Amino acid sequence: MQPVLRKAGIFGMGLLGGSVGLGLRERFLAQEVHAYDPDPEALEAALAVGAADRVHTELGAWVAELDLGVLAAPVGALPELGRAVSAYAAPHTLWTDVGSVKGPVVAALTPLLPRFVGGHPMAGSERSGVRHAHAGLLENAVWVITPSEATPPEDQRALAQLVQHLGAYPLILPPALHDRLVARISHLPYLLAVALNLLVAQNGEREHLMFLAAGGFRDLTRVASGSPRMSRDMVRENRAALREALADFRAVLEELEALLEDPEGLLAAAIRAKRTRDSLPIVRRSLLPEMYDLVVQVPDRPGQIARIATALGEAGVNIKDIEVLTIRDEGGAIRLGFGSREESARARQVLEQIGYRVR
Repeated sequence: MQPVLRKAGIFGMGLLGGSVGLGLRERFLAQEVHAYDPDPEALEAALAVGAADRVHTELGAWVAELDLGVLAAPVGALPELGRAVSAYAAPHTLWTDVGSVKGPVVAALTPLLPRFVGGHPMAGSERSGVRHAHAGLLENAVWVITPSEATPPEDQRALAQLVQHLGAYPLILPPALHDRLVARISHLPYLLAVALNLLVAQNGEREHLMFLAAGGFRDLTRVASGSPRMSRDMVRENRAALREALADFRAVLEELEALLEDPEGLLAAAIRAKRTRDSLPIVRRSLLPEMYDLVVQVPDRPGQIARIATALGEAGVNIKDIEVLTIRDEGGAIRLGFGSREESARARQVLEQIGYRVR
């Protein structure tokens, strides 16, 4: 049986903070989720999307009642937020964060919050803000846990268990190793995306280049569409490890430049790169099974959903999911989800036979 937290608090209602709040609520992992953010609009959005039960623009005695506290501010603001929260924190509360840099954060927060365990869910989007949050963002994601030497084993286990219940995979790493690795796999790619976009922006043929930019360029530069301020803080806080990664990358670029005069050598490099890219694990961002949907047009009369469900039940067709899409004076539509293509086809046949329009 899943452990249920009495009260959990999310400090910072952005994309990740909102997604954690949604995960806690949708999976019934917390009886009550509190959200803190100095921005009232972010809190209003958190309530609107269902990421929190109660919201606060100020810290106070409510913080001491939490069983779990998640610091979800931009990484550069985490130490200051931790200091502010520590004035109200109770000894029993388990604390973590979602920052993408761990060394300075763990060093700053471990002395302030007795049960702090660093964390970094490797999940995100080019979209920012709580309105784009969703619990599926965390599902099947690798969630790095970075305990310090002083972290009690039971606190590390408690956070790992929570991560698993949120649908993610916990990976234990020392903070310094985490920072070296993400510098190459996350922070360097962000700088490369920025560089490629600046290369286009500064070119005299910018409009032609923009028109020709196709899928490859868009895929390579997607991460540059994220929050500039948060991304700025991310790369600055990890600048020592990032400088090492940049030096290695410059060396690789120089090798590739030299291979422009060596067709066989360039082909060998391309084959090696392809093998590396093709060996990357495929990560599905949802643990939910695949659905086969039908949209059914329904008149605005009582009993329509019951009539549809009865007809499908009598035909032995099981509805896995149902959603009311639109309701207007002249009628509306509902979406029905089925577990297989065969059930979807059978459902369409049944519904069309009794007079419904289906797509």
